[in-house]
Amino acid sequence: MTLLRGNACLAAALGSVVLAACAPEQPSTVAFADAIIEPAAAPPSNEIQEVSNTTLFPPDPKPGHCYARVLLPATYNVREEKVLIRPAEVKIEVEDARYEWVEEAVLVKEATTRVETVPAEYESVNEKILVRPQGKKLIHIPAKYELVQERILDKPAHTVWKRGSGPIDNALKTTYDESTGEVMCLVEIPATYKTVEKRVLVTPASTQEVNTPAEYRTVSKKRLKTPAQTRKVTTPAEYETVRVQKLVQAAQEREINVPPLYETVTKRVKIADEMLAWREVLCDVNMTPDVISTIQAALSRAGHYRGNVDGKFGPMTIRAVNDYAKAKDLPVGTNYVAAETAKALGVES
Repeated sequence: MTLLRGNACLAAALGSVVLAACAPEQPSTVAFADAIIEPAAAPPSNEIQEVSNTTLFPPDPKPGHCYARVLLPATYNVREEKVLIRPAEVKIEVEDARYEWVEEAVLVKEATTRVETVPAEYESVNEKILVRPQGKKLIHIPAKYELVQERILDKPAHTVWKRGSGPIDNALKTTYDESTGEVMCLVEIPATYKTVEKRVLVTPASTQEVNTPAEYRTVSKKRLKTPAQTRKVTTPAEYETVRVQKLVQAAQEREINVPPLYETVTKRVKIADEMLAWREVLCDVNMTPDVISTIQAALSRAGHYRGNVDGKFGPMTIRAVNDYAKAKDLPVGTNYVAAETAKALGVES
């Protein structure tokens, strides 16, 4: 936005240009001698209402305030409407025939007579047979030993010299070395014994003659009990119980009236197109770094701004402001912030 001489700035987005001018301290006179015309973005839609020359400047401007022609979003009215989903109809329902299951005996095989042979019958009998007669045999009787314990000498008694600091009670002999001051004692070590086990023969090996009894074995033999013969056998008739279906009620039709089906839907009806209108905006007069920082912080909390809160009004901040305004149905500008949007972000004019 470009500021000219004076304390009030005016900006108008008209067609494809932006007109900026300043008003002096006295609201009765307005000077446009140094007006600057810059290219501006085209209107976002062909549905934007045209503005007549009579609204080229904002009505009742106040010194020290900035104005711009901003794009006001279209307004809609939400209403509920009852919509016919399915008309009334007559439905024909067919009731199936009804059957029931019953059980019936059915002849499967007739009675017959046949001659069959009865085989001979045998029985088993046991018989004792001599396998080996009575006799004699020599058996070997092994020698018998037993373990006995015997105490034997392990180490004989002997004497050894032991170094000491004085006489030893059981020493056989004691010597004293005057040069070193050591006392040597001859000590007797008694003999030691150990117990060992020995295997001693008690009874020598021998042989003995014994009688062996006769050995028998029982064998099984088959013996005829009943000879083979023939006989007549009558086989009875065979029946099988089966389940069969019998008709209980024939199929029939009936008419069912189905009422119409309606559904309540919510519709958005446009009551006013988007249009350009004069609105107070933030400009260089009141767009201080503190105000920009407040706007950036509010946009960051709302999730529309990802940059640094540095108090600089750059492209990233403008884009975030427009995204926020579109989401809240607030006036949208190209390079300025409408007063309604600034107020929603916590900036008081």
